[in-house]
Amino acid sequence: MRLSHRGFFDPLAHRAPCDGQGLKGSKRQARFLVATRIPTLPIMIKTLLTLLLFSLPCLAHQHGAVTDMTTAAKTFLASLDDEQKKKVMHEFADEERENWHYVPMDRSGIRLDALSSHQQALAHSLLSSALSAKGHLTAATIMNLEQVLRDQGGDPDFRDPGAYFLALFGSPSAEGSWGWRLEGHHLSLNLTIVDGHFAQPTPHFFGSNPGEVGEGPLQGTRVLGSIEDAARTLARSLHRQGKHVRFSNDPPREILTRQNRSVEALAAEGLEVAEMNEDERKNLIELVRAIASFHRKELLSISGDELASAQFGWAGDFEKGAQHYFRIQTPDFLIEYANTQNRGNHAHLVWRDFDRDFGRDVLQEHIKEGH
Repeated sequence: MRLSHRGFFDPLAHRAPCDGQGLKGSKRQARFLVATRIPTLPIMIKTLLTLLLFSLPCLAHQHGAVTDMTTAAKTFLASLDDEQKKKVMHEFADEERENWHYVPMDRSGIRLDALSSHQQALAHSLLSSALSAKGHLTAATIMNLEQVLRDQGGDPDFRDPGAYFLALFGSPSAEGSWGWRLEGHHLSLNLTIVDGHFAQPTPHFFGSNPGEVGEGPLQGTRVLGSIEDAARTLARSLHRQGKHVRFSNDPPREILTRQNRSVEALAAEGLEVAEMNEDERKNLIELVRAIASFHRKELLSISGDELASAQFGWAGDFEKGAQHYFRIQTPDFLIEYANTQNRGNHAHLVWRDFDRDFGRDVLQEHIKEGH
């Protein structure tokens, strides 16, 4: 594991300053939890758990999202040498900004395991400026699943928890237009700021292979399990009432929008929200909010009104472990979830916005106004 050659960062040694109270107690609690309750976790996930646990007071974001991201990005850039900056920095107009993927491959940007431990800590500070604590831990766990696959016999050049790439597009500024991307196997985060205003955190992709870890230190881990279970519970309940939520017995092999740079609405399938009762609508809203909650609430939040015209569709069986697919589609955005590979133990989750991916709608207005 390349990270172990360099030593994954020690957040207790390299954390950013914080004005939160009770920091010493938080550190002691984090060390106790990580050392005594989860002693067998690989070092990567242990250190990230430590970071999240002892810094919870700091992760209650003290400033606006753009301010936090700008500060974190500038601090990260200041830690790099000239060669590292060449790898990280791209023009904002570079078409690479929309060249997103979720498969294992080399990407533009700098690999996390090519950074020093201090620089890695600063890179994760940038992640935490946009993600919730839940989202940051989910991203870290997805990275660590690459080690699980390697331990199960995967090609070490192909299954690498260090092969996640950070790229910046444009110069971080509280007034300007810029963006950043953190991406690797089963993880793609794309954040866009236009004229100092946050534009969009999509597309975002979270994946999990295995969907449920069957052995080893992370046995039983289901990175996307709570989302899958909530969707299944709702779909099965609707189906048992004779409501037309299942549109096919045979789920597609993959999310239908793949890695397309832009997407259009898919065929209308499943059940409309108008056909649901109050509890069912509430459960659908909570499901969508659970997916949105990987990000800070001010970056991605959904109201019930935004789901008034939504459709919820299911394909496949309703039993846990069976191959299945679901999607939630509104006039504005689409959520797809497919757990069909590896006999239903390999999950993909994506959120796409038809007009706003990569901040396109705001950028178009920006151009029209002659800026």
